[in-house]
Amino acid sequence: MKLWHKFTAPMVLSGLAVMAAPHAVQAQSVIKIDGSSTVFPIAEAVAEEFQIAKRGKVRVTVGIAGTGGGFKRFCRGETDISNASRPILKEEMDACRAAGVKYLEIPVAFDALTVVVNPANSYVKSLTVADLKKMWEPGAQGRISSWKQVRGEFPGDRLMLFGPGADSGTFDYFTEAVNGKAKASRGDFTASEDDNVLVQGVENNKSALGYFGYAYYIAHKDRLRAVPIINSKGQAVSPSIEAVIDGSYEPLSRPLFIYVRDSAAQRAEIQDFIKFYLTDGAALVKEVGYVPLPDQAYKLALKHFTDKKLGTVFGGVPEVGVTIENLLAREGKL
Repeated sequence: MKLWHKFTAPMVLSGLAVMAAPHAVQAQSVIKIDGSSTVFPIAEAVAEEFQIAKRGKVRVTVGIAGTGGGFKRFCRGETDISNASRPILKEEMDACRAAGVKYLEIPVAFDALTVVVNPANSYVKSLTVADLKKMWEPGAQGRISSWKQVRGEFPGDRLMLFGPGADSGTFDYFTEAVNGKAKASRGDFTASEDDNVLVQGVENNKSALGYFGYAYYIAHKDRLRAVPIINSKGQAVSPSIEAVIDGSYEPLSRPLFIYVRDSAAQRAEIQDFIKFYLTDGAALVKEVGYVPLPDQAYKLALKHFTDKKLGTVFGGVPEVGVTIENLLAREGKL
């Protein structure tokens, strides 16, 4: 099995199908996926392994429009599966409903949303949510421009910020967790839907700070430093698989999802793909740097898919602090 720790810049993935002869390509079934760049490494790994298992009979394409951008395409019926780093929101539910698109919600992993600085930064030992808010709240725009303004003991180095764009579910989650309202953020920072751009921005600037999914940190951990975050108990906790499982890495721990269009779910290749995702996918989740769900969660998700359980167990509003136990309870296991 291929190792996925060093995945490269996200791009539309066509896998091994591009090497097939023209007559073989015509006979292929195609599964179209788009959405979250955070979920992309998982989807990329699963898609390539699935294509190998299918010996070129199925082609899987994976895009990185961001969670919000992916749902726009999904609700227009342009994709079969939408990757999401947060649950579907009310306005997206309404858009799907208006277009007659029904869907199945499938949790696939947990993420430790990671705040990073350049390794040359020796003064930031940990940060509180209040520190992050001081940097990122809308009122910080044009006003908070140095590290010293964040905390008095920091030097006067220029504060350079890198973060996901407005179509990103990571942007939605971070702003909700830190600023108290999804999408409430200063606008004068370097934004990109491609997390590798953010990685490079922090890597190349000694006074930079950025945030993105844990897998992107793991893939570049020799060039970045993860900042421990002070949790609600006053503990400075670094992002890790263990800290997500025990619930101590909060409030930046969150579930990751895929959404399957109900009409697409009738197709044999989609059914095979989802079964593969929820059986072989757990190992790939861990390989790319995320936290696999407990085995019973994947079994329950597969049962819900097989039983055609439509809709979402969330209320269409942003939520912070959902743990693995919370998720299992909502899915009806506990």
